[in-house]
Amino acid sequence: MKKKQRLTGAERRVQLMEIGRSVFASKGYEATSIEEVAQRAGVSKPIVYEHFGAKEGLYAAIVDRELEDLVVRVSASIAQGTPRQRFEDAVLAFMAYVKEEPAGFAVLTRDSPTAAARRGLTRVIDDLAQRVSDVFRSEFERAGYPPKVAPIYANALVGMVTQVGHWWAAEGKSFSTENVARHVAALGWMGLRHLPKDPAAPGVKREVKLRKG
Repeated sequence: MKKKQRLTGAERRVQLMEIGRSVFASKGYEATSIEEVAQRAGVSKPIVYEHFGAKEGLYAAIVDRELEDLVVRVSASIAQGTPRQRFEDAVLAFMAYVKEEPAGFAVLTRDSPTAAARRGLTRVIDDLAQRVSDVFRSEFERAGYPPKVAPIYANALVGMVTQVGHWWAAEGKSFSTENVARHVAALGWMGLRHLPKDPAAPGVKREVKLRKG
């Protein structure tokens, strides 16, 4: 019989993270055990502990990797084009991640008592909102808005997209991700194009439109 090839340390780490992601996604943090992850990987529990220290360490590594993947996808989508194109592409990139990496998205959005898990979705919103805010900032300034308000709208829009992704993964798959992305992008962009100068001013009618994409 051909001898089974032994994995390198780096390869074993990747394998354990893939298996761990699958188990965490299907069972949640509490119901997942290092013993099950090790058994599926065909190794002993000490091997898992050697790479990650504990279950929380494995979970944190998986969350970090998923966040990096998502942020890279969205960052690439807003690298060029008109403001509207970049916003629409960012929504589509986010929805593509939800569709293509369901286990990863499930890990990011599941509730968990650990600090690593609690910061997962919050970090998604924070990291993406920062990038979206950079895109909007110059447009706000050009349209006569103080640039410092851009993060308010960026966080609101990214939060909306994140929630829609969560809904789609749970019960919205009768809609294509492309269709969902177009609707979300249209809602967000139309709102941005018609912002009042001062939302708090009673009876305000004057609007400043952001540049058309």
